[in-house]
Amino acid sequence: MKILEYINWDTVSEAPKNEMQRLLHGRGFCFSDYTYINIDWLCPVILIILYKEVKQTWLEQLSDQLVLKMKALNFNVESVQVQYRCREFAPTACLYGEPITDLVATENDLKYQINLGSKQNYGLFLDMKNGRKWVQNNSQNKRVLNLFSYTCGFSNAAIAGGAKQVVNLDMSKAALAVGRENHRLNDHDLSKVKYLGHDLFKSWGKVKRLGPYDIVIADPPSLQKGSVNIKRDYPKIIRRLPELLNVGGEALLCLNSPDLDFTFLEETLKLECPKAEIVMRITPPITFANLDEGKGLKCLLIKLNG
Repeated sequence: MKILEYINWDTVSEAPKNEMQRLLHGRGFCFSDYTYINIDWLCPVILIILYKEVKQTWLEQLSDQLVLKMKALNFNVESVQVQYRCREFAPTACLYGEPITDLVATENDLKYQINLGSKQNYGLFLDMKNGRKWVQNNSQNKRVLNLFSYTCGFSNAAIAGGAKQVVNLDMSKAALAVGRENHRLNDHDLSKVKYLGHDLFKSWGKVKRLGPYDIVIADPPSLQKGSVNIKRDYPKIIRRLPELLNVGGEALLCLNSPDLDFTFLEETLKLECPKAEIVMRITPPITFANLDEGKGLKCLLIKLNG
């Protein structure tokens, strides 16, 4: 099948067999024939994510060919599932093997609980892998604030990297519960981790009292009804950085909206936090290449000067 030619099989085979990875990122629009499909490896599951309807025979052929190729590379494939993002409620169906709904997969030697079939997002955003790796490599003896923490991927990375304490904030108590389980899976010292199930924009006082912090991570959703509008609210977050960070502290500012690019972050920093110095951009893994860089995940690392 032609689609298999667009998967970098050398990159796939070089990764640890149990390491979560994107096999094909059609939504990056680098492959004009396949902009409607992503394919992920979530050991032992291959997950096909569809953004438009395709013929069932083509889908089954793709499943068969993926299984053959992955097994030839010594990957233990037990299931192939398809998530129909093109349908209401994004239902999931099984194409090969048995439907696996709950599994534990690995990234950067850390374990994460993955759930398939019940929600649109399965528990971890793989394009943020390099951001989590930076946190893991730079958290020794640091106090970390993880805003919009979801299932606490950054928190796991920070504790694994020797963080003194991590404060996770997210409105979803269910997501925070998965975050607790992720820390347990990795045998972390749970006394170093706090969870706040609050709306950030109504909880600045509580967040500030638990600081100051050496690292602040902000990874807000682009739009969350009744809670977050990224264009309106990101300036509010950036404006508060001097209150939250120690002098010399760092912030990882993440932006996943396809409608806003690095310029939005850079100009907002100049206006709302002039003491911030941009240190570098942290790019997603190469498998998440995007034809237009500004439409993919953006991560800026900044340092707060005195």
